[in-house]
Amino acid sequence: MSIFKKKPIELLIADAGETGKGLKRTLTATNLMALGIGAIIGAGLFVRTAAAAAQHAGPSVTLGFIIAAVGCAFAGLCYAEFASMIPVAGSAYTYSYATMGELVAWIIGWDLVLEYGVGAATVGIAWSEYFNKFLGIFGLGIPYEWCHSPFETSVSGVEGIINLPALFIVLILTLVLIRGTKGSAMINSLIVVLKVAIVILVIALGWQYIRPENHTPFIPEPTKYADPHTGLTYNYGGIMGILGAAGVVFFAFIGFDAVSTATQEAKNPKRDMPIGILGSLVVCTILYILFSYVLTGLASVEDFRNPALGGEASVAYAIEHMSGQTINSVWVADYQWLSNLLTVAILAGFSSVILVMLMGQSRVFYSISRDGLLPKIFSDIHPNHHTPYKANWIIFILVGIFAAFVPGNIVGEMTSIGTLFAFMLVCAGIIILRKTNPEIKRTFKTPWVPLVPILGIVVCGAMIFGLG
Repeated sequence: MSIFKKKPIELLIADAGETGKGLKRTLTATNLMALGIGAIIGAGLFVRTAAAAAQHAGPSVTLGFIIAAVGCAFAGLCYAEFASMIPVAGSAYTYSYATMGELVAWIIGWDLVLEYGVGAATVGIAWSEYFNKFLGIFGLGIPYEWCHSPFETSVSGVEGIINLPALFIVLILTLVLIRGTKGSAMINSLIVVLKVAIVILVIALGWQYIRPENHTPFIPEPTKYADPHTGLTYNYGGIMGILGAAGVVFFAFIGFDAVSTATQEAKNPKRDMPIGILGSLVVCTILYILFSYVLTGLASVEDFRNPALGGEASVAYAIEHMSGQTINSVWVADYQWLSNLLTVAILAGFSSVILVMLMGQSRVFYSISRDGLLPKIFSDIHPNHHTPYKANWIIFILVGIFAAFVPGNIVGEMTSIGTLFAFMLVCAGIIILRKTNPEIKRTFKTPWVPLVPILGIVVCGAMIFGLG
């Protein structure tokens, strides 16, 4: 078997045909757009924004979001053409198999598996932290050892044992996925409405409390920042700082990539996939730019660098203090209610991100297994729910172990690099397929080929370089 063997486009399209044994087509363009928004608005907005500002770019993290969005737009146009032309589950794996051969497909398939697995576990750990904060509203809390990994120790010397909340949320969402993506999409749509409403509320209320001094200078002078809590050194300020910030917050944009893994479950993939992919990207990019500008205006970079202040639960911290005043050396906040409401929205947001990542990983496994590159168990379909339930259970075990026993730390950057690499291959695939299969009907065509794919490769490569 040749490692450069390609899977014929005609065979891929034939595989997508609706049969009693295939994945059930239940998702509309609206479902797909909500699925993408559900994945995009989550950990990147509520966690990575402050980290990128503190470590890389300061207030100019807003520019980092713009660069990340531009890279996503170029890649998204390429994804949309592939998705409308090859309506098959598997995302970049399937597209690479059709254009660059079995070896590249195998590499990118495992890249996507690790991307979704590490990403889902990372967000699960963040969900655990905010769940404890939610319990604190009612005066409750989970003991440190039962919500942290064995590699973590509290300030008072308590050692973690297992992160039970993170394991719990991964289990619940695995059960939701096994029941079917239609139910998953309905739940996700409700969560999306809640998250978008909270984000808009924060932007609208926070805008009037932006402190100009927090945005001065908007682009800090290039320097090095040594994080005293991790011992790591980052490029801060200047062009390299902005590129580094773009790479960090790129974690927030992987949701629209996950939309393409559901192609085989879309009712009308040739029309719905471009709408779902590009629509979710446009909506979230606008919200991200506005939100990051407000967040960095409400709190200073030094606040975000201090774990005792805004370094953890940064958004809640900024909201609680955005209109407060100092009385007898005590900071009085006027928006504690909004902070509590935001905590609930963040929990819901993280849940939808985990849901989409788990779904994306199982669909990539499904496609690799259908091609004979993984055991058949990964493509076994549930007789009633028409979902790859065995793959879902195996993924739960893998992701659950990571979420329960490994600290979150900086794995988000690893996820970003994996995603950027996948995007670069998809962009290259469009150029190749235009040359090798120009006759295939394309409901959606990427404009200005090869310029757009080349720009996608360049921008995504620059973000990988910025991460260092």
